Amino acid sequence: MNDTCTNGQRPRDILTKLAEEHGLKPLDDKFHEVLDGKDPLSHLRSEFCIPKVSINTDEFGRESCLDFCSHSLGLQPKHTKEFVNKVLTEWADRGSMTYRYPDVINIFSDVSLAKGVAGLVGAYGDEVALMNTLTVNLNLLLTSFYSPTKSRNKILLEGSTFPTNYFSCSSHIKQRGFNVKDSLLLLQPRKGELILHTNDILDVICNEGESISLVLLSGVQYLTGQLLDMRTITDAAHARGCMVGFDLAQAIGSVELHLHDWEVDFAVWGNFKFMNSGPGTIGGAFMHRRHERNKFPKLLGWWGYDINTRFDFQSGLEPLEGINGYRNSAPSPLNLACVAGSLEVFKKTSISELRNKSILLIGYLEMLLLELRTHGLEIVSPSDYKQRGGQLTVKIHDRNIKDVHEKLIQRNVNCSLKEPDMLRISANPFYTRYWDVFRLCQVLRSVLSKQ
Repeated sequence: MNDTCTNGQRPRDILTKLAEEHGLKPLDDKFHEVLDGKDPLSHLRSEFCIPKVSINTDEFGRESCLDFCSHSLGLQPKHTKEFVNKVLTEWADRGSMTYRYPDVINIFSDVSLAKGVAGLVGAYGDEVALMNTLTVNLNLLLTSFYSPTKSRNKILLEGSTFPTNYFSCSSHIKQRGFNVKDSLLLLQPRKGELILHTNDILDVICNEGESISLVLLSGVQYLTGQLLDMRTITDAAHARGCMVGFDLAQAIGSVELHLHDWEVDFAVWGNFKFMNSGPGTIGGAFMHRRHERNKFPKLLGWWGYDINTRFDFQSGLEPLEGINGYRNSAPSPLNLACVAGSLEVFKKTSISELRNKSILLIGYLEMLLLELRTHGLEIVSPSDYKQRGGQLTVKIHDRNIKDVHEKLIQRNVNCSLKEPDMLRISANPFYTRYWDVFRLCQVLRSVLSKQ
């Protein structure tokens, strides 16, 4: 099934054809065995620690512990403990001398690791920095990229953006002396829908562009899993004189990104979701090369200066060019070790191969979930696979959503609850099997049938 989704075929058509070749239908109980048997990335599951908490045998007679929450936190790569333990051992054995051994991950490793992450977002190594967390990075870059004037002071966000984006933008608007109610422009979906239509986004940019200072959207929308057309949006916003930034928390490690070629101005992300680098780990940021010599206002710290002169603060030195000048503090080697553990697994495949499997996993999940419509289930994520990330969001009508979620947890199936009536379900192509998807839908059908 390698490279099957890059030739324009819908996942439903691919899955149907493959099932027919084996005398099956896509919804047959044994079809997941065919899919897992043909999965070119199945060996990568062994690179991860698969949770074994509260494993029970339920009414289906099979043990289960299924994690469908990469949109919240990815599983731990086995390399991670190896790298973290090495940092701790070196610190114990050598104390501060550990900084002097280049083969050990230390505070100076952020630049080399950033180059590895850059390949996953379609950027040059000097356009990416590993630093802080997503929200801190967003605030640092808003200081530079939100430069409001009396006539151009609006920030364009999705109405259902992740809360941190709203809070950060609101604070910057207030600090510049503007009113949030007037300067924060929120994109709303059409009546009765949750997803955004690209043409509607472009219409807002076209009509309001002269008053918009910054377009700040999610690459993959956290609530619905919608993958926005970042290139088209960026082109349209630039044509109207707007700066463009993206929150890539749900996108990095999940979809193909080409930030440099798309000429995105900046982007921020965490590395703990589909990047699998651990809870609360260090974040990342991108700034396009064309801005590297801009004299933006910015908040500075010692780590953003050349290593050879950063202690000579009385000489009027300039910070490093580009995104590296935004690095305020020395990073935690333990955090960097977690990113290194993740990158070791990414080295074993490509983001295009991961994306191909993700499309088929989500396509298979969609086909099975559609059979549960008679149980009050509605898929609210886009039906077009090209507009989806690694997640499907479903509404459960006429049910107590907390009760449904709790019963899934009791059966060791983990997806995330979003009140008042939604579940978010993600499949990670590194370790999610087609059997896992089949199993999830079996359990969900059982739970909904008993409600």
